[in-house]
Amino acid sequence: MMENKIKVLIADDHDLIRQGLKSILNYEDDFIVSGEAANGEEALALIHQYKPDILLMDINMPVKSGIEVLKIIKEKDINIKVLLLTVESDKKTILDAIEIGADGYILKGSGTQDIIDGIRRVFHGENYIDKSLVSMLFKKVATKDKDHDLLSTLNEKELEILYHLSKGYSNKEIGDMMYLSEKTIKNNATRIFKTIHVRDRVQATIYAIEHKIEELYIKP
Repeated sequence: MMENKIKVLIADDHDLIRQGLKSILNYEDDFIVSGEAANGEEALALIHQYKPDILLMDINMPVKSGIEVLKIIKEKDINIKVLLLTVESDKKTILDAIEIGADGYILKGSGTQDIIDGIRRVFHGENYIDKSLVSMLFKKVATKDKDHDLLSTLNEKELEILYHLSKGYSNKEIGDMMYLSEKTIKNNATRIFKTIHVRDRVQATIYAIEHKIEELYIKP
């Protein structure tokens, strides 16, 4: 039934990409495409018209950019999750979007399953950066002072959880790796976010990368 499906609004200025995404999502039993927008202004209008659960949006669009749309959504406290989909891999652009409050970030070169998983995880309250993007950030991150003060306050289990979070794994995947329940991972993650002063797992990922968690966490 429609009320049990995840309602997705697709916003991209390329018709072929919109149609491709629509085909991917309509193939899944738990998705329904509420509408399609070719620019940022259309996206905002359709959000009010259809009230979708997820906005799957290209960051580079005419009239109003994805960043501008995201700012308006956050300023007006519109109840919708925003998952950015783009070819853009510039670190500053990604960090800007995360700072404003994007719920997730997927590169257009990602596989079909990554897009589907990203939407589902964001819908269920997780933040999401796909694994290919996380790898890129690890490679491109600028050298910072090796200030590990806040990371050093984490215990061994918390440090391991944050390490896996920074690699893009879901709470369930981390729980399976550490032989802990998904709820335990979620509760620990909440404490970790408070300790390192971040809002969510996306910001935690960036923090962990920039503060060189790989130098602190020694994999068994």
